[in-house]
Amino acid sequence: MTEPEIIQYQTHGTCCQLMQVKVQDGKVLDAEFFGGCNGNLKGIKNLIKGMSIDEVIERLKGITCGSKLTSCPDQLACCLIEYKNGKIASV
Repeated sequence: MTEPEIIQYQTHGTCCQLMQVKVQDGKVLDAEFFGGCNGNLKGIKNLIKGMSIDEVIERLKGITCGSKLTSCPDQLACCLIEYKNGKIASV
């Protein structure tokens, strides 16, 4: 088992400004969201805990918010895609 990693992601086009996601062995252990709709983001956090990174991406990628082309769930998927592609290092 590898050590848990915490990744940070500066979001684009959403009310949430920053995400911190804790990952280990291809799974999401926890997530924190700074800004955005508090209740909705707490719900997302509880739903994704223990889920594989690939499943989170599959379920959340492409979700929009109102007239925006993205959303907090979509930005979380983008964060995890960048992490998988080695574009984000842990902090």
